Amino acid sequence: MLLCEAFADMEVLFVTTKRELLEQAKVPNGRVVSDCNRDRPLETARCLWQCARLIFSVRPKMVVTTGAAPGLLCLAMGKLIGAKTIWVESFANAEQLSLSGRIARHFAGTRLTQWKHLSHSGGPLYEGELL
Repeated sequence: MLLCEAFADMEVLFVTTKRELLEQAKVPNGRVVSDCNRDRPLETARCLWQCARLIFSVRPKMVVTTGAAPGLLCLAMGKLIGAKTIWVESFANAEQLSLSGRIARHFAGTRLTQWKHLSHSGGPLYEGELL
C-alpha cells in the first residue's frame, strides 16, 4: 500500500491478501486473494484461480507488484494478456532476491530492488527505497 500515492491520478485496482490493508489505506475498490507460497500447494492453486479470474476479467493495462507469490501469479497472467509488468522486490529481502523475485525476471518488463547492492545491469534496477 506504500505505492498508493504514486497512482493517485490513475484508475487503479489494488489487490492484497489482507482486507485490513485496504481498510487502513481507505481503498474502496480493492480485492482480496488468498495468500500462498510454495509450501502450501492447495492454497497456491486456490490463489492461482482467484488471480486468473481477476486478471482475465479486469484485463489491466499494467500490473505492478511488491512481491510474494500472489503478486507473481498476477504478474505472470498480466504478461499473458499483454499488460506492462513491474516487479518491486520486497524491502525485507536485503541479502538476496526472494525466490519470487528471481522467478519474476521471466515475467516482469521492469524489475526493481530497494537495495542498491542487489542491483545490477541485467536487473533488478535500483531507483530508491519505499521505506
